[in-house]
Amino acid sequence: MKAIIEELKKTVSASRLNCFHQCRLKFFFRYVAEIQKAKTPALFVGSAVHSVLQIWNLARWRGEERTPEFFQELFSTLWSNPETNADINWKDEEDEQKQTAWAMLETYFAETTIPKDEKPQGVEVMVEADLVQHGFPKLVGIIDLVRPGGRIVDFKTTAKTPNASNAAHQNGLQLACYGLLYREATGEKETGFELHHLVKLKTPKIVILPLGAVTQSQETRLYRAIESYLDGLDRRDFVPSPGMTCLSCEYFGECQAWNGQCVIPEERKVAA
Repeated sequence: MKAIIEELKKTVSASRLNCFHQCRLKFFFRYVAEIQKAKTPALFVGSAVHSVLQIWNLARWRGEERTPEFFQELFSTLWSNPETNADINWKDEEDEQKQTAWAMLETYFAETTIPKDEKPQGVEVMVEADLVQHGFPKLVGIIDLVRPGGRIVDFKTTAKTPNASNAAHQNGLQLACYGLLYREATGEKETGFELHHLVKLKTPKIVILPLGAVTQSQETRLYRAIESYLDGLDRRDFVPSPGMTCLSCEYFGECQAWNGQCVIPEERKVAA
C-alpha cells in the first residue's frame, strides 16, 4: 500500500479532495484499492450531457457552425456507446432517462446566457499549479469552460433545483482549486465563477448561479483541506462517514462488509 499512497501524495485534485472529505473509506475503495464500478444512471446522464456541452463549447471556440440536428445525433451516438452504457442498471428506465437528458440539453441551448458567437478563452483546460511554496504537492484539474475576461464556468446536472448558498458552500473546494489553477495558467486573477445547473425535472430547467472570485478565506480553507488530506494518507485514516449519501454510494456493499481492515486486492498489489 505504501507505493500507492506515495503516488497519491504527488498530486492533489478537487475530485480527490472532495471524495476524501466526504468519506475516507469510499476514498480508499476508489483510489487506493481501485475497485471499479459501473456508472450509475445519474452519472451516465451527467457524463453524456457534459460531453455534448464540451463539443458545443469547442465548436464556438473554433468558430464552427453546428445545427441542433448535429448535437442530437452526437448525443444519440454517445448514449449508445457500448463501452460506457453496457453495464448500467437502468431498471427499464433507459428510454425515459435518454429523453430527459436530451430535453435538458435542448433547454440549455435555448436558455443559456452565453451568446452563440462568444469565443471561449478555454475549453476543457487541463491545468497544473505548483503549491510547493505552501508545502503541498502539485494541484491538477480540468476546467470545463473559461469565458472571456476570466470567468470560469462549471456545468452540473442535478435532480433538484439548487439553493444558491448551499451550492456555493458545497462546491467551495472545487472552485478554490479552479481559481488557483487559472491564476497559475494565466498569471491573472479570475473575475468570478458561474455554476450552470441543468436540472433534471419532468420539464427541465436551467439555473445559473454567479459567484465571485476566490477569497483569501476560501484559499486558506483549501490549504487546510489539502493538509488534512495528506495527513490522513500518511496515517492510513480510511474510516467510513455514515450519512444521507450512503444509500446512493457505489461502495455501499463493500462498506457494509468492512471489518476495520483496509486490504488491497491481489491484482492491485501486482499493478502497484
